[in-house]
Amino acid sequence: MRVAIYARVSKERCPRDGCGHLYSEHVMGAGCAHQRCKCPEYEGQDPENQLIELRRYAIAQKWEIVEYVDRATGKNSDREALQLIFHDASQRKFDVLLVWALDRLSREGIWETFEHIRRLRGFGVEFESYTEAHFRTTGPAGELMIAIAAWIAKQERLRISDRTKAGLARARAKGRVGGRPAKVFDRAKARRLRSQGTSWRTISREMGVAQSSIRAVLDPRVRKPVSGVHKTSPKKR
Repeated sequence: MRVAIYARVSKERCPRDGCGHLYSEHVMGAGCAHQRCKCPEYEGQDPENQLIELRRYAIAQKWEIVEYVDRATGKNSDREALQLIFHDASQRKFDVLLVWALDRLSREGIWETFEHIRRLRGFGVEFESYTEAHFRTTGPAGELMIAIAAWIAKQERLRISDRTKAGLARARAKGRVGGRPAKVFDRAKARRLRSQGTSWRTISREMGVAQSSIRAVLDPRVRKPVSGVHKTSPKKR
């Protein structure tokens, strides 16, 4: 069994007065007076603190180890090592991804985090959180964990949707209408080009407007949305 160990530490700044260097600069050697700072507030920022225990655990399982380390915030997924993990997972270079805790994988939110796990499983790679036995796809409870995570993620999406709808309702109540602004273009010219047999694509390129916007105005077969107007049934007399 091959395991990918992933450790992540944030690019937080050293709290020592007069320093200001990022943690990654301490490790890589930026000439700071507090190299590998041991301030009490700074403990835990060395990825070795995660890697030592993860290696010990993997060795006990008799797994072959490959390591990935990011020194970046977990609030987005455009981290170099994380993207390499997905690339290597797609080529089945390992069978399990092992992290210290779920928030080391991602702090983007429930939905995004478990999308990462589902993506890994789509490549045939399992996931384990060393300190959180309930966040593991390995073992008999793996499917249950994914099912519960999917339900939690769905609830989060519904809450976001409800907040969005509530915000739009408040905006409408104040007289503001959402949606994209209407595209402005020379309709007479567009009609003339169309009457000459010019293709929609050519008209779009010449006018600098999307085909869909032009067709919504010129093509009678395209249903045109009417903003702010609600049709009502005629009153019976």
